[in-house]
Amino acid sequence: HRGGLLTVPDYNNLTQCEALDDIKLNLTATDYGTYLANEASPLYTSTIVDKCTQKLVDDWNNMRCQADETLAKFLDFCTYGHMIDNVVLIVTGTLHERDVQELLDKCHPLGMFDSIATLAVAQNMRELFRLVLVDTPLAPYFSDNLTHEDLDEMNIEIMRNTLYKAYL
Repeated sequence: HRGGLLTVPDYNNLTQCEALDDIKLNLTATDYGTYLANEASPLYTSTIVDKCTQKLVDDWNNMRCQADETLAKFLDFCTYGHMIDNVVLIVTGTLHERDVQELLDKCHPLGMFDSIATLAVAQNMRELFRLVLVDTPLAPYFSDNLTHEDLDEMNIEIMRNTLYKAYL
């Protein structure tokens, strides 16, 4: 994985770019090149961000699969902040009756977990709370610090901060 990191000259070349296609051209010589290779012009900033994020996630998951138990636990722990943000996004979207797919598309890829889509189909806050307690790696932080009464629009930021405090 170290060979796939951008070098100082790579960064220097990127700072000289005047257009997004120049960035793509400079990244083609790196491990990021395969992620951008099939992207046609005009290139958008969001596309570059999405593809670079995808490379990060792929590298992270690859490293996670090859890790021993201690490192794997640490890598999982590093993703919990993104999981908390994703759960808060799903809770907020559920309160505002947003489309499930739209919510899932906005979730950070490092914070995804197998049962995240089930959170978005909860019919009420009590059910959502139960799903989080049962089906997510964040269950210990929820069960020890929050109740289903805490899951309402007024308490979303309090919930996020409480979860972060318990997590850290």
